Amino acid sequence: MRPERQDIAAPEWLPNTRWLCSEPKPMSALTARGPVLVHFFDFAQLNCMRSLPYVVEWERRYRARGLVTLGVHSPRHPFTAETGSLEAALTRLGIAHPVADDSAYSAWHEYGCEGWPSLFLWGRGGVLRWFHFGEGEYEMTELAIQDELEADAERDALPAPMTPLRPTDAPGAVVAAPTPEVFPGGSAAEPWIGGSEELVLDYSAAGAFAAVDGEGEIFARIDDGPAARLTVSEGGLLALAEHPRHETHELALRATGGVRVWALSFAAGVPD
Repeated sequence: MRPERQDIAAPEWLPNTRWLCSEPKPMSALTARGPVLVHFFDFAQLNCMRSLPYVVEWERRYRARGLVTLGVHSPRHPFTAETGSLEAALTRLGIAHPVADDSAYSAWHEYGCEGWPSLFLWGRGGVLRWFHFGEGEYEMTELAIQDELEADAERDALPAPMTPLRPTDAPGAVVAAPTPEVFPGGSAAEPWIGGSEELVLDYSAAGAFAAVDGEGEIFARIDDGPAARLTVSEGGLLALAEHPRHETHELALRATGGVRVWALSFAAGVPD
């Protein structure tokens, strides 16, 4: 959305900020040349992973036109705060633009983030032009980026906004609210180990996903169907089930080996 004030200035990064992929110039130098898109995310959080393809594509589309894209990784779980896990995730996800390791949440609090993901677009001169918390508003975000690039390119030379990746991403889409996120270990900081124990719950959504780490296997059964056997070898977000629309199902989950399940999250879908 557009900010209520027109004088919100881009904060500078702390001198001890740890950058991965590459280290950018100071914000004052970046915004002197063009707009800067800042994307706060966690590599095992569902909403972040659903928004990430848009951010990566915007970076590809508009990099040569002057857009600078910066990621900020503010972890939700202890395992996503581990340096090695973050580095491996960036490689796996194909993220090549600079990413700040914000394990201490300094940037998170400086920016006033209200959830994962959080997105901020700073215009030339370092003034906030657009921001959004959570999923959605992809077309409006891309149009806001194009507005900031108009000084360097004619509107008809810019591409049409991305085609929505999912029906729920289309402007004006009617979306059914999914089952809220579940922390089977009791909190975002405590994992569920499982072992011989089976976790069973009902959910209503377009898909079920698990934030996991460790090494071993997960057996996921939907309703009375056969259990799918999923191998876990690194930390990240694991798809347990995906549906074409908002549906209600029973999920039975069993973890073996050293697999830890930190959160179960559910994707929004279009209603029947």
